[in-house]
Amino acid sequence: MNISEPTIRINVDAANPGQFFACCGLLELASRMWSGAEGWFEGNRFNLGGNLSSKNEDLATVVGSICCAVMDQVDPLDDFSSPIRMGSPFDLTLDWWMDSRSGGNRLKVWAGSMRSVRIARAMRVALQNMPLRTESFFDDGMVVFDPDEPDKKVEPYYFDGRRGNNAQSRDIGFAPDALHMTTAAYPAVEFLCLVGLQRFRPMPTDLPRVFEYNTWNFACEPLTASVMACGLSSQGGVRRYRFENAFRTDQRKHKAFLPATYIGGFQ
Repeated sequence: MNISEPTIRINVDAANPGQFFACCGLLELASRMWSGAEGWFEGNRFNLGGNLSSKNEDLATVVGSICCAVMDQVDPLDDFSSPIRMGSPFDLTLDWWMDSRSGGNRLKVWAGSMRSVRIARAMRVALQNMPLRTESFFDDGMVVFDPDEPDKKVEPYYFDGRRGNNAQSRDIGFAPDALHMTTAAYPAVEFLCLVGLQRFRPMPTDLPRVFEYNTWNFACEPLTASVMACGLSSQGGVRRYRFENAFRTDQRKHKAFLPATYIGGFQ
Protein backbone atom coordinates (compact mmCIF):
# COMPACT_ATOMS: atom_id res chain seq x y z
CA MET A 1 0.00 0.00 0.00
CA ASN A 2 1.33 3.44 -0.93
CA ILE A 3 1.59 5.99 1.86
CA SER A 4 1.11 9.61 0.87
CA GLU A 5 0.49 12.86 2.71
CA PRO A 6 -2.47 14.72 1.17
CA THR A 7 -2.02 18.28 0.03
CA ILE A 8 -5.66 18.72 -1.06
CA ARG A 9 -8.60 17.43 0.98
CA ILE A 10 -12.19 17.74 -0.22
CA ASN A 11 -15.34 16.72 1.57
CA VAL A 12 -17.25 14.14 -0.47
CA ASP A 13 -20.40 12.06 -0.31
CA ALA A 14 -19.21 8.80 -1.82
CA ALA A 15 -22.82 7.68 -2.30
CA ASN A 16 -23.33 10.52 -4.77
CA PRO A 17 -22.03 9.09 -8.07
CA GLY A 18 -21.51 12.56 -9.49
CA GLN A 19 -19.25 13.48 -6.59
CA PHE A 20 -17.38 10.18 -6.83
CA PHE A 21 -16.56 10.63 -10.53
CA ALA A 22 -15.80 14.31 -9.89
CA CYS A 23 -13.09 13.14 -7.48
CA CYS A 24 -11.79 10.91 -10.26
CA GLY A 25 -11.81 13.86 -12.64
CA LEU A 26 -9.91 15.99 -10.15
CA LEU A 27 -7.29 13.25 -9.83
CA GLU A 28 -7.05 12.99 -13.62
CA LEU A 29 -6.43 16.70 -14.08
CA ALA A 30 -4.05 16.96 -11.12
CA SER A 31 -1.97 14.09 -12.50
CA ARG A 32 -1.63 15.95 -15.80
CA MET A 33 -0.40 19.02 -13.97
CA TRP A 34 1.85 17.30 -11.44
CA SER A 35 3.62 14.04 -12.20
CA GLY A 36 3.09 11.51 -9.44
CA ALA A 37 -0.24 12.85 -8.19
CA GLU A 38 -2.23 10.24 -6.24
CA GLY A 39 -5.75 10.15 -4.87
CA TRP A 40 -7.68 8.15 -2.30
CA PHE A 41 -10.81 8.21 -0.15
CA GLU A 42 -10.73 8.55 3.63
CA GLY A 43 -14.07 8.59 5.40
CA ASN A 44 -16.02 11.52 4.02
CA ARG A 45 -12.99 13.06 2.33
CA PHE A 46 -11.14 12.69 -0.93
CA ASN A 47 -7.40 13.26 -0.69
CA LEU A 48 -4.87 14.30 -3.32
CA GLY A 49 -1.16 13.92 -2.68
CA GLY A 50 1.78 11.92 -3.95
CA ASN A 51 5.23 12.73 -5.22
CA LEU A 52 4.38 16.26 -6.27
CA SER A 53 7.24 18.48 -7.31
CA SER A 54 5.71 21.94 -7.03
CA LYS A 55 5.03 23.94 -3.88
CA ASN A 56 1.65 25.26 -4.99
CA GLU A 57 -0.37 22.08 -5.27
CA ASP A 58 -3.68 23.40 -4.03
CA LEU A 59 -7.29 23.48 -5.16
CA ALA A 60 -7.07 27.07 -6.38
CA THR A 61 -4.17 26.17 -8.68
CA VAL A 62 -6.09 23.26 -10.23
CA VAL A 63 -9.26 25.31 -10.72
CA GLY A 64 -7.26 28.21 -12.12
CA SER A 65 -5.65 25.93 -14.68
CA ILE A 66 -9.04 24.48 -15.62
CA CYS A 67 -10.46 27.94 -16.19
CA CYS A 68 -7.47 29.07 -18.26
CA ALA A 69 -7.13 25.98 -20.44
CA VAL A 70 -8.39 26.22 -24.01
CA MET A 71 -11.58 24.21 -24.50
CA ASP A 72 -12.32 23.38 -28.14
CA GLN A 73 -15.35 21.81 -29.74
CA VAL A 74 -13.74 19.13 -31.91
CA ASP A 75 -16.66 18.87 -34.34
CA PRO A 76 -17.85 22.41 -35.08
CA LEU A 77 -21.00 21.06 -36.74
CA ASP A 78 -22.17 19.10 -33.71
CA ASP A 79 -23.21 21.29 -30.78
CA PHE A 80 -24.90 18.40 -29.02
CA SER A 81 -22.36 15.58 -28.79
CA SER A 82 -19.04 16.79 -30.16
CA PRO A 83 -15.89 15.62 -28.37
CA ILE A 84 -14.25 18.34 -26.29
CA ARG A 85 -10.53 19.03 -26.34
CA MET A 86 -8.93 20.52 -23.22
CA GLY A 87 -5.63 22.21 -23.99
CA SER A 88 -2.45 22.66 -21.97
CA PRO A 89 -1.58 21.72 -19.27
CA PHE A 90 -4.11 18.87 -19.59
CA ASP A 91 -4.05 17.89 -23.27
CA LEU A 92 -7.13 15.73 -22.81
CA THR A 93 -9.92 14.83 -25.23
CA LEU A 94 -13.32 14.06 -23.71
CA ASP A 95 -15.41 11.74 -25.87
CA TRP A 96 -16.51 8.86 -23.60
CA TRP A 97 -20.19 9.36 -24.52
CA MET A 98 -19.37 8.27 -28.09
CA ASP A 99 -17.75 5.03 -26.94
CA SER A 100 -20.09 2.13 -27.69
CA ARG A 101 -17.33 -0.49 -27.57
CA SER A 102 -16.72 -0.30 -23.81
CA GLY A 103 -20.11 1.11 -22.90
CA GLY A 104 -19.30 4.74 -22.23
CA ASN A 105 -22.34 5.79 -24.26
CA ARG A 106 -24.60 4.09 -21.69
CA LEU A 107 -23.58 6.73 -19.17
CA LYS A 108 -24.68 9.67 -21.31
CA VAL A 109 -27.37 11.68 -19.52
CA TRP A 110 -28.13 14.49 -21.96
CA ALA A 111 -30.27 14.31 -25.10
CA GLY A 112 -32.49 16.36 -27.37
CA SER A 113 -31.67 20.06 -27.42
CA MET A 114 -29.08 19.90 -24.62
CA ARG A 115 -25.82 21.25 -26.07
CA SER A 116 -23.10 19.36 -24.27
CA VAL A 117 -20.21 21.68 -25.13
CA ARG A 118 -22.21 24.73 -24.04
CA ILE A 119 -22.95 23.06 -20.71
CA ALA A 120 -19.29 22.15 -20.17
CA ARG A 121 -18.15 25.70 -20.91
CA ALA A 122 -20.80 27.20 -18.65
CA MET A 123 -19.94 24.92 -15.74
CA ARG A 124 -16.24 25.66 -16.18
CA VAL A 125 -16.78 29.43 -16.16
CA ALA A 126 -18.97 29.07 -13.07
CA LEU A 127 -15.98 27.59 -11.24
CA GLN A 128 -14.41 31.04 -11.35
CA ASN A 129 -17.23 32.41 -9.22
CA MET A 130 -17.09 29.73 -6.56
CA PRO A 131 -15.48 30.22 -3.15
CA LEU A 132 -12.76 27.56 -3.20
CA ARG A 133 -13.52 26.04 0.18
CA THR A 134 -12.39 22.43 0.24
CA GLU A 135 -15.02 21.51 2.82
CA SER A 136 -17.82 22.61 0.47
CA PHE A 137 -16.30 22.48 -3.02
CA PHE A 138 -18.86 19.93 -4.19
CA ASP A 139 -21.70 21.55 -2.22
CA ASP A 140 -21.59 25.11 -3.56
CA GLY A 141 -24.61 25.44 -5.85
CA MET A 142 -25.61 28.32 -8.09
CA VAL A 143 -27.69 29.18 -11.12
CA VAL A 144 -25.32 28.89 -14.09
CA PHE A 145 -25.36 31.25 -17.07
CA ASP A 146 -24.12 30.89 -20.63
CA PRO A 147 -20.75 32.68 -20.89
CA ASP A 148 -21.54 33.67 -24.50
CA GLU A 149 -25.08 34.86 -23.69
CA PRO A 150 -24.98 35.99 -20.03
CA ASP A 151 -28.74 36.57 -19.84
CA LYS A 152 -29.47 32.90 -20.60
CA LYS A 153 -29.36 30.20 -17.95
CA VAL A 154 -27.82 26.78 -18.50
CA GLU A 155 -29.09 23.58 -16.93
CA PRO A 156 -26.48 20.97 -15.90
CA TYR A 157 -25.93 17.46 -17.20
CA TYR A 158 -27.63 15.84 -14.16
CA PHE A 159 -24.59 13.91 -12.98
CA ASP A 160 -25.10 15.10 -9.41
CA GLY A 161 -27.24 12.61 -7.50
CA ARG A 162 -28.92 15.38 -5.51
CA ARG A 163 -30.57 16.62 -8.69
CA GLY A 164 -31.25 13.15 -10.06
CA ASN A 165 -33.10 12.18 -6.89
CA ASN A 166 -35.65 14.92 -7.58
CA ALA A 167 -35.56 14.94 -11.36
CA GLN A 168 -38.77 13.15 -12.20
CA SER A 169 -42.08 14.98 -12.30
CA ARG A 170 -43.67 12.67 -9.75
CA ASP A 171 -40.94 13.61 -7.27
CA ILE A 172 -41.94 17.29 -7.11
CA GLY A 173 -45.47 17.28 -8.52
CA PHE A 174 -44.83 18.98 -11.88
CA ALA A 175 -42.45 18.90 -14.86
CA PRO A 176 -39.67 21.51 -14.53
CA ASP A 177 -38.50 20.97 -18.12
CA ALA A 178 -41.95 21.71 -19.49
CA LEU A 179 -42.04 24.98 -17.54
CA HIS A 180 -38.48 25.90 -18.61
CA MET A 181 -37.46 26.22 -14.98
CA THR A 182 -33.83 26.62 -13.97
CA THR A 183 -32.52 25.63 -10.56
CA ALA A 184 -29.17 25.67 -8.80
CA ALA A 185 -26.48 23.39 -10.21
CA TYR A 186 -23.22 22.20 -8.66
CA PRO A 187 -20.61 23.27 -11.23
CA ALA A 188 -17.64 21.47 -9.67
CA VAL A 189 -19.50 18.16 -9.66
CA GLU A 190 -20.94 18.51 -13.15
CA PHE A 191 -17.70 19.57 -14.85
CA LEU A 192 -15.28 17.27 -13.04
CA CYS A 193 -17.60 14.27 -13.43
CA LEU A 194 -17.58 14.88 -17.19
CA VAL A 195 -13.78 14.70 -17.03
CA GLY A 196 -13.64 11.73 -14.67
CA LEU A 197 -15.76 9.46 -16.84
CA GLN A 198 -13.18 9.63 -19.63
CA ARG A 199 -10.89 7.20 -17.79
CA PHE A 200 -12.93 6.04 -14.80
CA ARG A 201 -15.93 3.85 -15.64
CA PRO A 202 -18.37 2.03 -13.41
CA MET A 203 -19.00 -1.68 -13.87
CA PRO A 204 -22.32 -2.53 -15.57
CA THR A 205 -24.64 -4.99 -13.83
CA ASP A 206 -27.27 -7.39 -15.15
CA LEU A 207 -29.90 -4.71 -14.55
CA PRO A 208 -30.56 -2.13 -17.28
CA ARG A 209 -28.86 1.24 -16.65
CA VAL A 210 -27.54 0.07 -13.25
CA PHE A 211 -23.82 0.32 -12.50
CA GLU A 212 -21.38 -0.19 -9.64
CA TYR A 213 -18.26 1.70 -8.60
CA ASN A 214 -15.72 1.35 -5.81
CA THR A 215 -13.92 3.79 -3.58
CA TRP A 216 -10.42 2.93 -2.35
CA ASN A 217 -8.54 3.98 0.79
CA PHE A 218 -4.91 3.90 -0.36
CA ALA A 219 -2.98 6.38 -2.49
CA CYS A 220 -2.68 5.50 -6.16
CA GLU A 221 -2.22 7.17 -9.52
CA PRO A 222 -5.04 7.38 -12.09
CA LEU A 223 -4.27 4.16 -13.96
CA THR A 224 -4.42 2.01 -10.83
CA ALA A 225 -7.30 4.05 -9.42
CA SER A 226 -9.37 3.42 -12.55
CA VAL A 227 -8.97 -0.34 -12.02
CA MET A 228 -10.12 0.05 -8.42
CA ALA A 229 -13.08 2.23 -9.43
CA CYS A 230 -14.60 -0.29 -11.82
CA GLY A 231 -14.24 -3.21 -9.43
CA LEU A 232 -11.51 -5.22 -11.15
CA SER A 233 -9.56 -5.66 -7.92
CA SER A 234 -10.35 -7.27 -4.56
CA GLN A 235 -7.81 -5.10 -2.76
CA GLY A 236 -8.67 -4.44 0.88
CA GLY A 237 -10.13 -1.09 1.82
CA VAL A 238 -12.56 -1.00 -1.12
CA ARG A 239 -16.19 0.05 -0.66
CA ARG A 240 -18.71 -0.74 -3.39
CA TYR A 241 -21.72 1.34 -4.44
CA ARG A 242 -24.55 0.77 -6.91
CA PHE A 243 -26.48 3.45 -8.79
CA GLU A 244 -28.90 3.86 -11.68
CA ASN A 245 -28.61 6.13 -14.68
CA ALA A 246 -32.36 6.62 -14.71
CA PHE A 247 -34.75 8.24 -17.17
CA ARG A 248 -35.94 11.58 -15.82
CA THR A 249 -38.52 12.52 -18.46
CA ASP A 250 -41.58 10.78 -19.90
CA GLN A 251 -39.90 10.71 -23.31
CA ARG A 252 -37.26 8.35 -21.86
CA LYS A 253 -34.40 10.27 -23.43
CA HIS A 254 -32.93 12.49 -20.74
CA LYS A 255 -31.34 10.69 -17.81
CA ALA A 256 -29.87 11.46 -14.41
CA PHE A 257 -27.52 9.72 -12.00
CA LEU A 258 -29.51 8.67 -8.94
CA PRO A 259 -27.95 8.45 -5.46
CA ALA A 260 -26.00 5.23 -4.93
CA THR A 261 -26.49 2.51 -2.34
CA TYR A 262 -23.59 1.02 -0.43
CA ILE A 263 -23.56 -2.73 -1.06
CA GLY A 264 -20.38 -3.93 0.67
CA GLY A 265 -16.66 -4.01 0.25
CA PHE A 266 -13.34 -5.70 0.92
CA GLN A 267 -11.75 -4.89 4.26
